[in-house]
Parts: sequence; structure tokens; C-alpha cells
Amino acid sequence: MTAALHAVKPRDFHIVRFAGDSGDGMQLSGQQLTNSVGSAGFDLSSMQDFPAEIRAPAGSTYGVSAFQLQFGGTRVRTPGDSPDVLVAFNPAALKVSLPLIEPGALIIVDEATFTDRQLRKAGFDHNPLQGNTLADFDVYPIDITGQTLEALRALDMKRPDAIRCRNFFALGFLLWTFDLPRQTLIDWIDERFESLPTIRAANEAAVNAGHAFAETAEVGHLFERQTVDEVPLDAAEYRTVRGAEAIALGLAAVSRLADTHLMFCSYPITPASSILHELANARDPAVSVFQAEDEIASCCAAIGASYAGSLGVTSSSGPGIALKAEAIGLGIASELPLLIINSQRAGPSTGLPTKTEQSDLLQALHGRHGDTPLPVVAARSPADCFRAVIDASRTALRHMTPVILLIDGYLTNAAEYSRLPEVDRLEPIWTSRQLADNLPDHAAHDRLFKRDAASLARPWAIPGTHRLMHRIGGLETDISSGHISYDPANHQAKTDLRHEKILKVADFLPVETLVQGEPQSQVLVLGWGSTYGAIFEAVRGEIADGRSVAQAHFRFLHPFPPQTEEFLATFDRILIPEINMGQLATLLRSELPRVAERIVQYNQVTGLPFKVQEIRDAIRGLFTDD
Repeated sequence: MTAALHAVKPRDFHIVRFAGDSGDGMQLSGQQLTNSVGSAGFDLSSMQDFPAEIRAPAGSTYGVSAFQLQFGGTRVRTPGDSPDVLVAFNPAALKVSLPLIEPGALIIVDEATFTDRQLRKAGFDHNPLQGNTLADFDVYPIDITGQTLEALRALDMKRPDAIRCRNFFALGFLLWTFDLPRQTLIDWIDERFESLPTIRAANEAAVNAGHAFAETAEVGHLFERQTVDEVPLDAAEYRTVRGAEAIALGLAAVSRLADTHLMFCSYPITPASSILHELANARDPAVSVFQAEDEIASCCAAIGASYAGSLGVTSSSGPGIALKAEAIGLGIASELPLLIINSQRAGPSTGLPTKTEQSDLLQALHGRHGDTPLPVVAARSPADCFRAVIDASRTALRHMTPVILLIDGYLTNAAEYSRLPEVDRLEPIWTSRQLADNLPDHAAHDRLFKRDAASLARPWAIPGTHRLMHRIGGLETDISSGHISYDPANHQAKTDLRHEKILKVADFLPVETLVQGEPQSQVLVLGWGSTYGAIFEAVRGEIADGRSVAQAHFRFLHPFPPQTEEFLATFDRILIPEINMGQLATLLRSELPRVAERIVQYNQVTGLPFKVQEIRDAIRGLFTDD
């Protein structure tokens, strides 16, 4: 065993990373540690990091699956920059994770896997547990495989099945290390494996064995129980929520707030499939779920649902959104409410389907034929997906238009500790169905084409409604009668109407305000989407160090809220971190010329979220006098 070199330091938070083969249960381990941390009252943020292959070759570096979790007694908004605890289940996991951790970190390894064959697969020319390779870290090798087999010896299990329980041994070990209760995990095992008594008993035995090992083994000062204080939160009910789960809960809330049935139509694609799974498992009577045969069919089915009086919702990632483009144009031409959820991933083409990126903003704005504008909304955190879905749906129903909601692979699978609002306390969602209901019977024809003055929405005329027969489709129709029209002046009028209606969305939006910092700060760090957490912690740190920095974060990316240009023009420099090559920066330079020269891009396309320190370094680079 490598000797311990570093004393345990008091911490406000911990960052733990599980890493192993895709079949080692790393995501399950991380999720269950997340649940235990949340039930103990700590704030948290997590991130999943796994390969695209369904089952990459065991022991290979490109088959490593990982889960990272930050938790502690201060408000946590990111999964953390550098883990202070790494649990590596094989040499490949250690090799992939080493560049991510800082000197002094604690590395726990399953020494049973460090065989000559596994070392060669990982690309090691020697055993890193021997010599000085890991001299800068505190390394604690445990025969996790052997200890697990010993704990399960009394059970009637085959050796490969027993070895699969070693992730629960590691969980039990960490629960003792961080002074976390076991009961949350035991209760989950009892429920999950209720019909499989042998598997249930094996997992519980592994958890208890890992916990007992940590408690009784002579591991020196490394494993003095590393506790942190609970985060101070308002008295309320909090829960751990993943982005996909928050989306599903938000859609269920929309159906109630709008008093409208919701139809979710989707085709499986990574990472958007998680939303489909959540809704299918929820079995909410107000939300129907339809898995179509392809992307085009799923979008057309959602449009059909909206035509019939439900709110149609479709979901995909960038490649699937491209396939839906013509159908989205149909939704715009026919003026039907439609919510399109884009779980962005790293591209192009198949690209890095399990990695995250923000590269579909310009696609959302312009990725259709013809002049077909629509509103674009972005969620900023896993829990915020709940409110973002409601905001996007409210806009779709108020203006009778498709709306794109941008999330990404990180937000979809990440989790945070949050208090979701009570649906009964949220503002009801108005629908333009009321436009047709409130006009006199003798004006049936006028009711179909009379628009709400504030939103320019046409009435939502449900087929079968008395005296509201109408024609609808993808061909251009007369602006006042609904009959097919090829008149040039009419086409100009319809195109103008589509643009003006989307611009009207801004009339319902509040002006942009700062998340933190002062209005007259020298530097504004402006973001959108999932960069919120890293930007927040970076700006908070720079303000604490005395720098004149502020933060703003866009929810609506098209149209921008009123007075956005005036708001941005009060800052000397505008730093825009994006996980793309500068799409928001390009958009702002195009639409807000007064601030074009103040914009400083900071771009990254590694498939991973920004680290807090990376953004702090970019901020400091703008203060040349420091």
C-alpha cells in the first residue's frame, strides 16, 4: 500500500468520483450515493460521464464509465472541478481519471483488478500502485472483489454475479467514511429487488461488509470520519431531482396549469431518451406517451395532438431536431402550439452522443427552410428544467406557436438538491381556446381568424367544435379566410405576421436583471443554459476577491427580453462562456450592435461542462492591472 502523505483537512464540501467499466454499476453507485447525501440534508450536484458504446471492451480506457458528485454544507451548483476522492474499480478507470484530480486527493482502488492483463489493457507499462507514480496522492488499495466474495460466501450465487455486488461494498465503505446513514440505501435495495430475494440479500450484505470494513480496518488518519455541516436551507420539503425527472414533472404540471391534456411523442435517442423513460414510468393520466417509429413521425404525431386539442410535445437531440425541421415548419405555418425539447449533445453527426455541448442554439433559431421564426428558451440547471418547461409551454399556448426548449446531456442526467414549487401556487396557463369561446355565435367565421391583440394568437379551434369548421395545413392560406392562396401580397403579409407574432413574445417577458454583482461592474459574465452553475461559483469567488464582476443568465434566447441592449450596454466588458464556438456571442453581435465590441468569447468543446476555475481564470484575464 502506498503510504499516506497528506493530513486530512477540514472541508466545506467533498467531490467524489466513481470510475470503472460500463458494467460495473458506476451510474447506479453514484445515484445511490446522491440519494443518501440528499436524505442527510446536504446540498449537492452530480454529473454522469459514460461512453457511447453499449458495452465497450472490458478494461479499455474508452469503456470507462464515471459518476461525479459534489456535496457539502455550502450551496453547491456544480459537480466540482477536481475530485478529492476517487474510487477506481480497475486500472483503466484510474488512468482516465488521474488527469482530473489534484495532488493530495484520496484514491481508493480495487487492487484485485490490477493484474498484468488489465494493466496492459489500460496502457500501463508497470503497476502504478508500486513505485512513485502516485506519490502525490493518498492511495488506499482494497481487495474490494475479494472482500465482496467473502461477504457473500454463504449465499447461493455464481462468482460473476457475486462480483457484480462490489459497487455496493464500495458504497458501504463511503457511507461510513462520510458519516452518512445506510438506511436510505437499504430501503432502496429492499424495494428495487423485492422479487429477487437472493440479489437483495447479496447487495445488503455487500453494503454492510463495506461499512464494517471502513469502521474496523486500521486505515490511519486518512479515514477519520470526514463530516461536513448540513447546508442551511429554508424550512420546506427538498428532494434530489435529475433534469429528465424535472422535465417530466414540469410537463405534468403544465397539463394541470393549462387544464389541457398533454401528448408526449418521441423517438429514442441519446441523451433525450431519459425524458421518454421518466414519462412512461410516471403513468400520469393527464399525459399520454407515444413512441413513434422515427423522428419525423414523432413530431407529426405531436402536431396532430395539438390540432386535436392537446398540447403536443416532442423531444430529441440535435440530429433528431434536424429530421423534424419540415414538421416544425408545419407547426409554424398552421399556428399550433408545440413544445420541442432538444437535449443537446456533442456533434456533428453521431459525434459524442453521451457528452454535452451547447452547439444547437443557431440550429434552434435558423435550422428550418423558409422564414419560420419561433421562440427559444433554455433551462439553466437540473431543477430549473421544471420551470423552463412551464415557461416554454406557457409561451407556446399563449402565442399558438412551436417553441424550442434547449437543455443538454449534462442537465438531462445531472441531479441537484432542490425544492420544487407547489403546482397549485403557480400561475395558471392561458390558452387561446378562450378566444373562440368568448365570441358570439353569429361570428363563427370571424372567430377563426380574429387574433388576440396582445399575443397575435389565433383561436385554438378544436375539430368538432360547433360552427368552427376550418382548413389547416402546410400550404399557404389566405390571412383572413384560411383558403389556399398563392397571392404574393398575401404571402408577404403572412410572413410579416409570423415574425411580428414571435416578437410579441417579448412583451410578456420581464427585463433582464443580474443574478449577482452590481449594475455598474466592469465585467459582466453572461451565459445561457447549463453554464449557470460554473459561472455562478466563478463570479461569486471573484466578487469575494474584490473584483468588479457581475453575472446575468438568459432564459429567452429568442426573442430577447425588452431593453436587453440597454442592460448590456452598461458594462465595459461582456464575457460569454459557451460550450460551443461562440453562438450566443455571434447572435448578440448581429442583433445588438451597441454591445458588439464589448463581447469577449470564451469557448470550449471538450464534451464536458466548464470547470469553475477555468471561468475564474478567464475573468481574471480581463483585469489587466491584476
